[in-house]
Amino acid sequence: MTSKSAAAAARATVYGYPRQGQDRELKKAVEGYWKGRVSADALRQTAAQLRHDNRQQLADAGIQEVPTGDFSFYDHVLDTTVMVGAIPERHREAVAADAVDGYFAMARGTQDVAPLEMTKWFDTNYHYLVPELGPGTVFTADSTKQVAELKEALAQGLAARPVLVGPVTYLLLAKPAPGVPADFEPLTLLDRLLPVYAEVLADLRAAGAEWVQLDEPALVQDRTPAELNAAERTYRDLGALTDRPKLLVASYFDRLGEALPVLAKAPVEGLALDFTESAAANLDALAAVGGLPGKRLVAGVVNGRNIWINDLQKSLSTLGTLLGLADRVDVAASCSLLHVPLDAAAERDIDPQIVRWLAFARQKTAEIVTLAKALAQGTDAITGELSANKAALASRADSPITRDPAVRARAEAVTDADGRRSQPYAERAAAQRAHLGLPLLPTTTIGSFPQTGELRTARADLRAGRIDTAGYEERIRTEIQEVISFQEKTGIDVLVHGEPERNDMVQYFAEQLTGYLATQHGWVQSYGTRYVRPPVLAGDISRPEPMTVRWTSYAQSLSDRPVKGMLTGPVTMLAWSFVRDDLPLGDTARQVALALRDEVDDLETSGTSVIQVDEPALRETLPLRAADRADYLAWATEAFRLTTGGVRPDTQIHTHMCYAEFGDIVQAIDDLDADVISLEAARSHMQVARELAAHGYPREAGPGVYDIHSPRVPSAEEAAELLRTGLKAIPAERLWVNPDCGLKTRGWPETRASLENLVAAARTVRAELPAS
Repeated sequence: MTSKSAAAAARATVYGYPRQGQDRELKKAVEGYWKGRVSADALRQTAAQLRHDNRQQLADAGIQEVPTGDFSFYDHVLDTTVMVGAIPERHREAVAADAVDGYFAMARGTQDVAPLEMTKWFDTNYHYLVPELGPGTVFTADSTKQVAELKEALAQGLAARPVLVGPVTYLLLAKPAPGVPADFEPLTLLDRLLPVYAEVLADLRAAGAEWVQLDEPALVQDRTPAELNAAERTYRDLGALTDRPKLLVASYFDRLGEALPVLAKAPVEGLALDFTESAAANLDALAAVGGLPGKRLVAGVVNGRNIWINDLQKSLSTLGTLLGLADRVDVAASCSLLHVPLDAAAERDIDPQIVRWLAFARQKTAEIVTLAKALAQGTDAITGELSANKAALASRADSPITRDPAVRARAEAVTDADGRRSQPYAERAAAQRAHLGLPLLPTTTIGSFPQTGELRTARADLRAGRIDTAGYEERIRTEIQEVISFQEKTGIDVLVHGEPERNDMVQYFAEQLTGYLATQHGWVQSYGTRYVRPPVLAGDISRPEPMTVRWTSYAQSLSDRPVKGMLTGPVTMLAWSFVRDDLPLGDTARQVALALRDEVDDLETSGTSVIQVDEPALRETLPLRAADRADYLAWATEAFRLTTGGVRPDTQIHTHMCYAEFGDIVQAIDDLDADVISLEAARSHMQVARELAAHGYPREAGPGVYDIHSPRVPSAEEAAELLRTGLKAIPAERLWVNPDCGLKTRGWPETRASLENLVAAARTVRAELPAS
């Protein structure tokens, strides 16, 4: 360790913390508010207590500067939209009438007003609400939330740093508002937005902020010279303000690249950079620009996105190099801890030996504090921690859990032919039409139906031993009967069994595959009040026995119409899990694909003629830098084809994707060679249909006409109008009619009404088609 003064100044900090609470108290309070069981005051009190407890946990663990402003009722980008006054015209009346109800109206919509579009936060499984901007947008500052949460922390006697989405990232995440020309660039509004940020910064300084963090993760993506110039101008102007706190500009998820010299030269007091494996190039790049003399560097050396313990010795080596590159080096996770569960110590059902390998938010906080202590006091101060860390790392590396020779031999034996269908699409399509006998504009759903309270109770009762397996399975049979009956009466053409037995589209399969571990309390926010428990991928993957055949076959026995088999694809199985960091992702994807291939073969053998292999995460996992994408797309598309390549020509393979930007992966969608793809399209007004048409996509597609992430029921005419828009891009013989996504999170009344309207819309538009 060099630079004794720099080492002595080292502090431990984080950029953000899980919001939900130990028992998902926030989810329960917000959903209670929506249902009228929790008052607005009670909701605010729950949120205030959670914020207080989170800050205290961090401080008690040794974090010397806690974040504020990272807490949100729904989404931090939506909070930024409120902060800068960019309320869409259609929501202004609701926001003016009641700020809380108006906030949730923007997030979820109402029966009369559509919500904001939702999409993935960079390459994570967190969803943010897309700002809608146009030439007429007027920004106005509202720092109420940010100031109030800062004052809460200061009242606890804590050193606190407000965290805001930076102005450049905010504008780069935005889209043209409805009715605004598609070529409008929100970044042109920068000069209007910067005075609003200046006002917020002044308010925070007046409230006691010494530092404010401005997050600019968009700058780790490929950026044009104009966008880099906008970043330079932003931080030149904000840095020149006299009435402001010290500014810490943060980036994460990848290397900064050409944006690093821009920020290094900016008149701000500090930078926060990611130094984990995916962004290791930041270290050399920082040295190349001469470091950050006179500035603060917050070094993200603990992985904030995965759950494996940190290699403390490796991180200390990185930190030692960084000490010579900045005036002060502090220690942090690579990004907000929002993306990991709260506490690995709560996992009582995982082998204690394996728990030693895991680090959730609380454990990562301890790692950060340990590393900061070593910088400040020397490594002799953490000899015990270093010894325990080394032993845990060795335990994992040597464990038989992590390696299965039979699985690896099978994966190595795969050939190109294994990933190719036996006939080209045109011939398959003819065989499938003859076999299935579907009408033009066939209707279907994406897979899941509402997970009712009764189903969740039955699953909990089975786990607790209050009912036996026979009683549980009878409840599942009854639910499948009801779902099939409803679909037949409604007139849906291709049915699903509704997935009542599944707790989650990834976890359900992970619990039946070797190599995966399931957590009991590993909740992570996906969007709003939707929390998931990503399984942990710890070892090599295989499928001991069929996972879906029994219930799919039972559903098919209830109807003469085709019932889709429903599987989660290999890329999504990785993206929505915590993946291993000791094997290349492509190798793991091949293992998962082979396990799923066995399931596909068994479904087909059992008589299933339509099989859907969902890949909603294909776009989400796309590397942020274009230079890194070809390799990813090669193994990702190969894994899908390996899963589905062995079926007969007349077996129809579907896939599904949702809530992402698809335009830059249309070729990869084509390369999957699926017969039918369904995609989210309702909130984006059929944008993806136009993108498929522009590419010349030759297969069948179902751009969604029902936004399932909102409680509103679309009318039959609304769905019909979206269908007509879709027909302008996709011919009727290749267009399907379906919701945007699965219906698990919706209630039965809105599901019934929405699907009845969807089928009515299909019939209306079908009747408008010219006679063949």
